[in-house]
Amino acid sequence: MVESNIRIENAKIAFRNFSGKEGKFNPAGRRNFCIIFGQEVGEKLKEDGWNIKYLKSRDEYEPDTPYLQVSVSFDNYPPRIVLISKEGKTILDEESVSILDWAEIQNVDLIVRPYNWELNGRTGTKAYLKAIYVTLSEDEFESKYYDVPDSGKGGTMNEC
Repeated sequence: MVESNIRIENAKIAFRNFSGKEGKFNPAGRRNFCIIFGQEVGEKLKEDGWNIKYLKSRDEYEPDTPYLQVSVSFDNYPPRIVLISKEGKTILDEESVSILDWAEIQNVDLIVRPYNWELNGRTGTKAYLKAIYVTLSEDEFESKYYDVPDSGKGGTMNEC
């Protein structure tokens, strides 16, 4: 039984599906992503009881890569999701979190909480997102044009 949260700074995430879009490996409505770990951390988390799986290596001489699938649920304990940009912090909710699926990300800090379950004599631990802070990677022109007013805010082009 897993009792403590996982806290990771500068996490490497993959297979982002914050929108819950249906796909080959995902039923519609199931929001999730995966955290990629190094060998030592992955083995330690597996020993602790987390449901660590492995991506097959493309190189036969390299070890398989440990990862953990994390569910994003807004039902009982909604996660705190914060988008960080040069403009500041933006709290994302169930309606806006899907922008993370395609965002160019510079850094991710997160906390994952365990949910220990038992069903028909079987037990396990499911990982749920508790909090995530996502820093966007902004291009070199972002700061150059940062102070230029947005012509689309509050009006139309015909109002000149």
